[in-house]
Amino acid sequence: MDKKIRVLVVDDSLMYREFLRRKLSADPGVEVVATAVDPYDARDKIVEFMPDVMTLDVEMPKMNGIEFLRKLMPQYPLPVIVLSGANASVFDALNAGAVDFVAKTDMNPGGGLDHFVNDLILKIKTASTANLSQWGKPALKTVSGGRPFRKNKIIAIGASTGGTEALLSVLKALPGDMPGIVVVQHMPPVFTKLFAQRLDNTVALHVKEAQTGDAVVQGSVLIAPGNNHMVLERSGSGYRVRCFEGEKVNGHCPSADVLFHSVAQTAKGDALGVILTGMGGDGAKGLLEMRVNGARTIGQDEKSCVVYGMPKVAFQLGAVEKQASLGDIPEEICSLLAEQ
Repeated sequence: MDKKIRVLVVDDSLMYREFLRRKLSADPGVEVVATAVDPYDARDKIVEFMPDVMTLDVEMPKMNGIEFLRKLMPQYPLPVIVLSGANASVFDALNAGAVDFVAKTDMNPGGGLDHFVNDLILKIKTASTANLSQWGKPALKTVSGGRPFRKNKIIAIGASTGGTEALLSVLKALPGDMPGIVVVQHMPPVFTKLFAQRLDNTVALHVKEAQTGDAVVQGSVLIAPGNNHMVLERSGSGYRVRCFEGEKVNGHCPSADVLFHSVAQTAKGDALGVILTGMGGDGAKGLLEMRVNGARTIGQDEKSCVVYGMPKVAFQLGAVEKQASLGDIPEEICSLLAEQ
């Protein structure tokens, strides 16, 4: 990288602040320009040091990280990586404008510290490229239900950085009688279940974290569990999913490519694939195979992506039949399904 990414670390724990400052600064592409003990200190440091990315602890005195984000983002949109325990507050932080999150680990030598640091550095580098221009803008028009879709239609969606809010927006706009939907969102274990529960409480569709043997039925959404790949299989005249541990594909488990390849082989022309915001190229080759096998395909456009990585690679490969903004994707899904 030509210049180092300037990072502000915000955490109320002196030990954690110093640990992050030391570990992050050891990467040649990152420079910790300042640390802050709470949101008020952080506000002053943002003005003084103008960081490229901020890491933010959710649980802090005086003002929690979520409240701080809600006050900060409308005035000073800044790429933020949230550090959080395994609870649903992380999704409030993402809704408030954070780009991504990392599950906070303990400081014990056996607590997975190296993985935590490597994950955080990768996400800081991704966040430094994030597009925040669409943050806070109302995205979608709700699509009316009752459309006649042929039996055995299926929708497969892949997403990564920025995908939690993009998925929420898309699913919230879709009616409750949609064909079955299978989703890979890059996310660690525990959080995928919390994410599914959050969606289930928000959208008209029924959403759950997938388990092997779950049927893919009308009005349902199955989210691939963290650390498990998910594939589509035939079950009589319909479909079911199988989830299994495996090696990372394109750096991810679950992988959108693994899901899309299985959908291409199992559902062929009865499928519709959607690739949303995210860093890297996971899902691009699988989406291309879906299209070659007769599926309709949609890619999110650059302007509405937080990170135009996965959709860009898919578009360049020729995997994307229709490119659309996030706000138009629900209508495009319904239109293309009706044409099949």
